[in-house]
Amino acid sequence: MFDFAKTAPAAIVASCLMGWTMPTAAQIVADRLDSNIIRFDASRAAAENRRVSMAFVRPFESQGSVRVLAQRVQPEFSVDETTGRYVASIRTEPGTSLYGTGQCAGALLRNGHVTETWNYDAFGYGLGDRNLYTAHPWVLAVRPDGTAYGVLADTTERCEIDLRGGITFRGVNYQFPVIVIEGETPQEVMKGLGRLTGTIEMPPKWAVGYHQCRYSYNPDARVREIAREFRKRNLPADVIWMDIDYMDGYRVFTFDEEQFPDPAGLNAWLRELGWSNVWMIDPGVKKEEGYFVYDSGTEHDVWVRDANGEVYTGEVWPGVCVFPDYLRADVREWWAGLYEDFMGMGIDGVWNDMNEPAVFNVASKTMPEDNRHEADEELGGPGDHARYHNVYGMMMLRATREGVMAVNPDKRPFVLSRANFIGGHRYGATWTGDNSANWEHLEMSIPMSLNLSLSGQPFVGPDIGGFAYNGDGELFARWMGYGALLPFSRGHTAKGNIDKEPWSFGPEVEATSRRALERRYRLMPYIYTQFWVSSQTGLPIMAPTFFADPTDMALRSEDDSFLLGEDLLVAARVTPEADRVPVLPRPVDGVAWAKFDFPSFDGGRDSKDMHQPDLYIRPGSIITAAPVTQFFGDRPDSRDELHLIVHLNAQGNAEGTLYEDAGEGWGFKEGEYLLTTYRARTRRDGSVSITVASAEGEMPRSDRPVHVRLIMGDAELETWGIDGREIIILRP
Repeated sequence: MFDFAKTAPAAIVASCLMGWTMPTAAQIVADRLDSNIIRFDASRAAAENRRVSMAFVRPFESQGSVRVLAQRVQPEFSVDETTGRYVASIRTEPGTSLYGTGQCAGALLRNGHVTETWNYDAFGYGLGDRNLYTAHPWVLAVRPDGTAYGVLADTTERCEIDLRGGITFRGVNYQFPVIVIEGETPQEVMKGLGRLTGTIEMPPKWAVGYHQCRYSYNPDARVREIAREFRKRNLPADVIWMDIDYMDGYRVFTFDEEQFPDPAGLNAWLRELGWSNVWMIDPGVKKEEGYFVYDSGTEHDVWVRDANGEVYTGEVWPGVCVFPDYLRADVREWWAGLYEDFMGMGIDGVWNDMNEPAVFNVASKTMPEDNRHEADEELGGPGDHARYHNVYGMMMLRATREGVMAVNPDKRPFVLSRANFIGGHRYGATWTGDNSANWEHLEMSIPMSLNLSLSGQPFVGPDIGGFAYNGDGELFARWMGYGALLPFSRGHTAKGNIDKEPWSFGPEVEATSRRALERRYRLMPYIYTQFWVSSQTGLPIMAPTFFADPTDMALRSEDDSFLLGEDLLVAARVTPEADRVPVLPRPVDGVAWAKFDFPSFDGGRDSKDMHQPDLYIRPGSIITAAPVTQFFGDRPDSRDELHLIVHLNAQGNAEGTLYEDAGEGWGFKEGEYLLTTYRARTRRDGSVSITVASAEGEMPRSDRPVHVRLIMGDAELETWGIDGREIIILRP
């Protein structure tokens, strides 16, 4: 456990303990940042010494002070007399459910748990680990009546989040402010967090497809083999990944001339088969004269220095390494420039790994906390690594995104980062790190992804099949069943493990994998729409089931299922025996959520495969779907057919939204998109009319066929029509 007294200078501890009295409500400063967002500081002095927020999407000016005692949520500030740590605590009323805290191993409901924001190389993590790869000092609280609020400890430093009795944040060297976002629903709180910390940018559509990775596919002949097998076996997939073994001795921005002699040719060949590609770049740069990245970085004086002013070195994959100081604008510009030739090889996306930063052969697994960062003044100015450790990965991610966009300004970037900080979703996606191939980690994948989603990181998912160790076919099949429906869907495993491609475990597991992947691609119109909704509002793409009814206490701890958007519920089987029954949302005005599925490639139904999760549609909603595609762009016009899955509410009505754009480029920002609201209404004669209720955007609507499925409990009616014209379903 972190010991403040051993880390902080004695003078700081003494001043904390001798000169501090707990601020009264009259001393606490509170100001409004937005309609439902209040910032609290311990005192006027604390407000005057407030640091720049690394979480905010932009500087927020106060809209005026507010009365502390008039606020429903009131933080209390103090200093722990034992450790000297700064404390901010909030009392919660009985029955309040707590979520968030970023990347945490275990259950969805976080009441009673303690986590710590300190990005850490946590290979093979388990339930007892307090900190993992990302830092999100944020808690979402849902009261018994369904109203909610969120609390952000606005500090980049190490911070303990203690939820054993209320909400308590314990910081280190800085009296941080606390930001509270109030909402009538959890969804309103998440929208407030989106306004505060920003929302994701629309990714390229290929990145919303399925990704296949391992450490490592090498040499390039193995990459080609994997790519061919997916296409030969009709397994839908969009992206194949290159881990560190493509490099020359793990030197970043280089290629092994024997194993990958022609990366540009490889990427061109992959593109002909419909594949996009992602290649890894780490922060550790081999200290080696004559290596162009090291020489260039040394010339530009970009490296992090130790407390004595010497360039810091630490061991990572290439051996002795130096590390760029991404807190500096000139260093980020230098780093971004390295991507010009790299992306020129036909590379589509970039993976930033090991960027906590991870350092080998030291107990802390990272660089010393007294290392120095010459941070930009707009980021807070020079400071030690203890202050900037948690944002190091985020700033690398920012620099990488800027470099990728500079090379390909007409394309949407895709960058994945292992380490991140709250607000870092603005720059890229993340995943749940180096998990393990066992049932415990399969079960944790849903709540871990959900709590990251509830912490403002919507583009998220686990390593499907487990990164560490082998597992077996049944585990892989079950994981693929629901993993294919997560926002970030990637199969991955470590060096030395068995093969974990969908066909590696035999024909039955391959069939399960194909059904799962075909489900994702059938639902791509709906899933892609949820990415758009998140980009506009800050709402999570995958949300906990209790979002369907925040007043239903029975749903508060349900984490075997999750929502995609508002209308689609995915109920997985996460135990070996598949014997746990998830709690479903209550019927709406007497109408239950309806189960539905899709036809399987073998002539049966997906639901006959017990490894597939059950799918439910909300009463009163329309889910958009499409025929199976093998990858983004494999049809001359991927908008050539639309499916509408309709479930009427008690009044006999339903609505659903479809967002469409080119899937690449920035034309959608200039109006080149189509946003359609479809409406179903029951007419007096009992028939159901499906029409376009509203539409916006300049993308033309094609006269595409529309297949309508009306779900009615165990029964189903279907018909065909033309998009934009009224479609009638006659009911018996």
